[in-house]
Amino acid sequence: MSLVDPFGRKVTGLRIAITSRCNLSCLYCHHEGEEANPTGSREISKDEIVKVIRAGVDLGVKRVKFTGGEPLLRSDLESILKKLPGGLDLSLTTNGTLLAGRAKSLSEAGLGRVNVSLDSLRPEVYSRITGGTVEDHRKVLAGIDAAVEAGLVPVKVNVVVLKENEDEVWDMVEFVRGRGVILQLIELLDFSGRGLGGDFSRIEGELEGRADKIVTRDMHRRRKYFIDGAEVEVVRPIDNTEFCANCTRLRVTSDGRLKPCLLRNDNLVDLGSADLEETKRLIEKATFLRSPYFCKGQNPSR
Repeated sequence: MSLVDPFGRKVTGLRIAITSRCNLSCLYCHHEGEEANPTGSREISKDEIVKVIRAGVDLGVKRVKFTGGEPLLRSDLESILKKLPGGLDLSLTTNGTLLAGRAKSLSEAGLGRVNVSLDSLRPEVYSRITGGTVEDHRKVLAGIDAAVEAGLVPVKVNVVVLKENEDEVWDMVEFVRGRGVILQLIELLDFSGRGLGGDFSRIEGELEGRADKIVTRDMHRRRKYFIDGAEVEVVRPIDNTEFCANCTRLRVTSDGRLKPCLLRNDNLVDLGSADLEETKRLIEKATFLRSPYFCKGQNPSR
C-alpha cells in the first residue's frame, strides 16, 4: 500500500520532531515549523513515536528522520531505534554538540546516518550564529569525526548560508574534502525578515564554475557539485515549485500532531491517544490535506 496526496505526490518518509527542547539558540531556527509551545506542553512519548512509525511503515513509509529541537536531548533515542521495524532508512539531524558520546550507540541501535549543523569553522562566528560556546564548537567537530568513525555515513554537514558565514564557503569545501563528509549548503528560510541570508545565487554560480561534475537529484531537484574530490549539495526551498512538487515527507510535531507542510499550521492532525489502526487512518487524513506551499503561477497557498 502507498500514500498519495491529492497532487499525486507519494508519501514515503516521516520527519519526526521528538522534542522542542534545544541547547542552542540559532539565529535562523524555524523550530520545524511548529508554533511556540506553551510552558508545560507535553512531549511525544517513546511509545507514540514507535506507533506512528509502525503505522507509517504499514502504509509504505520507507524513511524516517528524527529532528528537534535537539533530538539528542532525548536520552531514550537508542531504545526507540531498537523498537522499530527492520529495513527502514533511519537518519538524524542534530546540532552535533552531544553527538561524540553517542554516535557509536546510535549506530549500534540502528541509526543509518546523520546531518550535523556547523555554520562556521570560526568559533567566534559560530557563537554569534548559534549562541553556543567555543567548547560547543569543539564538540561539534568531535561529533562529526565520531559519526564518521561509527559508520553513520554519509555524514552531511549542514550550513545555512548567512551574511555571517558566506565568506567561509570555500573553507567549508576544503573541510569536507577527503573526510567522507558531504557539505550541504542551505538557503535561509528568513521568517524574521531581518535580511540574514547570504548571497546564495552568487555562491551557487561559483560552485557551477568550479565543479568537475554536476548531478541533479530527484528529491526537490537538488543539485550536487563535485569539486576536486569534495561533494557539495545545495538546498533551495525559496519560491521553488520543484522543491514542493517533489516533497515526499509527512511531519510529526514534538507534541504529537501530524503536520502536512513545514510552512503551514492550519491543517494539523492530532494523533491523540489513537491506536495503531486509527493512527493509520489519521496518517491517510493528513496525506489528503497535503498541498504544495509554493505553486507554479500563483501565490503561496496558506
